Amino acid sequence: MNRLLRSACFLTVVLLLIFSVQARAQKGDFLSDEEEDTLREAQDPGKRIQVYLDLEQARLLKMDEMRNQPNGVAVLMSQYVTLCQEMKNWIQYQYDRKGDMREGLRALLDHGPEQLDHLRQIQQWPESAKAPYRFDLRDAIDSITDALDGSAQALTDQQKDFGELKREEKADAKASKARLKEEKKRNKEEEKLRKRMERQSKSDDQ
Repeated sequence: MNRLLRSACFLTVVLLLIFSVQARAQKGDFLSDEEEDTLREAQDPGKRIQVYLDLEQARLLKMDEMRNQPNGVAVLMSQYVTLCQEMKNWIQYQYDRKGDMREGLRALLDHGPEQLDHLRQIQQWPESAKAPYRFDLRDAIDSITDALDGSAQALTDQQKDFGELKREEKADAKASKARLKEEKKRNKEEEKLRKRMERQSKSDDQ
């Protein structure tokens, strides 16, 4: 009886640890302290996207190293999916707030296809069809594909929006320059008039 009780307790502890790890992964608690600091410090809309890309790429490289450890790859694949989803949420948030993400979106469009190809290569691993990461692999491919489609449209919109803002800024600068020039001209004319009146006043006094 005691042996059965100890076995049950041990199994309960193992299950709790598994659920704890899964919950932490879903919340993004799998990041190292350094990664968390880098992500937190990247408050610029575009640079945050590039940080997400770097974190995703790091997971892909580790998957290659752990190819013979399917469970390890499964953990990394789950992390990749979470990072990609967080990146998409950030893009949507900044898009709604009109945050300038153009630099980051270009980086995503440059390097995202490489990550997609990497994932498809993993899909061709002999054991991938029955590996514990197969479902997350499918989600990862869908997620990065969705991110690429969305970022292409977002970049097009932002290039238009910020291009118009730039034109407006140039127009405002030109108008300000014209006002300053007119102000200088008016001041110069007023100075001439003041001096002429002073000379006239002196002439009258004599």
